[in-house]
Amino acid sequence: QDKFFLARGPAAMADKPSVILTGFADEAANQKTVHQQFSAFAAVGLQYYTIRFIDAGAGVKNVMQLTRAEIRRILKLQDESGLSVSSLGSPIGKVKLLEVDDGTRNRYVPFEKYLKTEVLKACDLASAFGTKLIRGFSFYHPRDTDPLPHLPQVVDQLGKIADLCQQHDLIFGLEVEANLVGQNGPLLAELERKVNNPSLMLIFDAGNIVTQGFTADGTFGEYLAMKKGIGWMHIKDYRHPEPIQRTGHIDETSLKHFVPADIGDSGHEAILRDFRDMIPGLERKLKKLGVPGVFLDLEPHVKGGGQFGGFSGPDGLGVALRGLCNTLDYLDIGYHLRDFDDIIEARGF
Repeated sequence: QDKFFLARGPAAMADKPSVILTGFADEAANQKTVHQQFSAFAAVGLQYYTIRFIDAGAGVKNVMQLTRAEIRRILKLQDESGLSVSSLGSPIGKVKLLEVDDGTRNRYVPFEKYLKTEVLKACDLASAFGTKLIRGFSFYHPRDTDPLPHLPQVVDQLGKIADLCQQHDLIFGLEVEANLVGQNGPLLAELERKVNNPSLMLIFDAGNIVTQGFTADGTFGEYLAMKKGIGWMHIKDYRHPEPIQRTGHIDETSLKHFVPADIGDSGHEAILRDFRDMIPGLERKLKKLGVPGVFLDLEPHVKGGGQFGGFSGPDGLGVALRGLCNTLDYLDIGYHLRDFDDIIEARGF
């Protein structure tokens, strides 16, 4: 046991590339209450969390719907739990590009209104929670259509979002996900290249690639396409009992074979081995922008996932964290979990 903790101490991590472990705290809470979320994260040793859905006393809400009183309560309790927000898990960009009926329930909001209300609110919330990072998406093109013709409109809209984030000293992270214009590595990389703003970065998520029918080799190729623009990663994986047939539109509500990163089909070992060499440079870049380091953000979905969230339970979150730590240990990538020194420091001794 002593060796376990010593291997993860500051001295042991100093000579190797290191990441900051975080996660979507709502995944660890059965009823998504603030107390459940913070207790689970503190118990498994995490010091950062991504805020998405939370019950701060008035029912479960998306972070975008929180009142000022709820924000104050969350900040007070998070301070008592020794936690900090790594990123705002916003749904920004998960709206339709065009006002057309395509058989989906996705909302359409005129973009200028969307920018001045919801995107601006996300910026205010990120600042209130003390994070530089906002998770977002690349808009829904009409279902069963080619995303390529929609790139110019998305570049324009993302450019305005990035400009607004830059004005607030924030970073908008664009997550790769099915059914969006940026549904794969090359498309997302092209969006990042054309927007060309340091306040726009990419979020790689291997699980979101595999669910679209990519093999491990294909998923690695998608990662390589995004590599230069990556700001941080989401960690989830997928293992279907039968080969996934690649299709156009993905029914996200039917996805139910998510697994920890060390036993999935996406090949996290190869991806993180390559990413290892990138960590020091990315860390320096992020720190210049006020971000404490390179985040690996657990979003395991091991008990189910969907379009706007997922669930793992406190047990599933713990299993997913250990799976990630096993992979990082094998690859000699450092990471920090709370130890007794952190507890002593928090007590002011």
